[in-house]
This record gives sequence, C-alpha cells and structure tokens, in this order.
Amino acid sequence: MSRIGKLPVVLGQGVEAKIADGSIVVKGPKGEVKMHVLPLVQIEQDGATLCFKQVNDSRESNMNVGTMRALVSDMNKGVTVGFEKKLTLVGVGYRAQAKGDILNLQIGFSHPVEHKMPAGVTCETPSQTEIVIKGADKQKVGQTAAEIRGYRAPEPYKGKGIRYADERVVIKETKKK
Repeated sequence: MSRIGKLPVVLGQGVEAKIADGSIVVKGPKGEVKMHVLPLVQIEQDGATLCFKQVNDSRESNMNVGTMRALVSDMNKGVTVGFEKKLTLVGVGYRAQAKGDILNLQIGFSHPVEHKMPAGVTCETPSQTEIVIKGADKQKVGQTAAEIRGYRAPEPYKGKGIRYADERVVIKETKKK
C-alpha cells in the first residue's frame, strides 16, 4: 500500500466530513469543499479520523489511495487555514483593483481587463501592484492565479508582466552588434 495512503487524515477542530454517493464534503470555518471519491478507493470515517483503503490489490488502486489521501488532506487544510497565492504586477502603469468578485487589471492594453472570481475564491489588492487570491479549495485558488498570470506573463527581456510573488524571472541579455 502507498506510504502516504497509510497515514490517516485527522480533521481539524470544527471540521466535519460527510461521505455519500461517491463524493466527500468537508466543512469548516473557512468554507466547504466537495470532491468525488476515486472509484478504487474506500474511505472509512472513525470520528474525526479518515482512513483510506484499496478496493483491490492493483497498482492503480494503490496510486489512487495516496492521491485521494493527499487531496482530502488539502481539503482539511483549506477549510481550517485556507490557501492563498500572491501575484505582483511589474511594469510602468500596471495596476490592479478589486471590486467585489471582479478584478480590474490595467496591464498595458488599450482597455482594462476584467476577471470574474469563481465561487469560493476572493481577491484583495493591498496595493495597486499586488494581488492576493484566497480560498478554501487549493485547485481553484491555483487555477485562478494561473488565469490572471496568463493575461500578461512576465517577458524575458524587461521582466514586465504579472508574476507570482516568489517567482524569479531570469532576464535575457539583449542582442549586441
């Protein structure tokens, strides 16, 4: 059995999990996350502990147990602590402004770009050049950050664009005569 899959997931304080109809729902103080259970995995709940078992002894079932355990662990972390991604805008005149669930970006195009946040994901702009994306679902937070970065990815010659806060952009040397 998978080494990761052998470890049980202990739910945080104030977190409850429900397993029914091939899906698992984890509710906590930061929100609710729902996901389908992989077909070769069986989840057993014992109070605040979730254990993962293989349905059969196939290699695929072994891999799915480890994957399912990691995903449920992330769901537990998301509803207790939450996830966040930070983006920075680098460039003259590049600005961001969050209004409700819509993010307005001025990133060098003739018109501002508007990005609508998906359900369960919020956006803050502590300054005009910083964007903080928060949510309980790790996949949604990462996908939203990737979509926003995709509007103007950092270019390799001047480094202008939208980048993750911890991203390091290697600047290329320009062509010489």
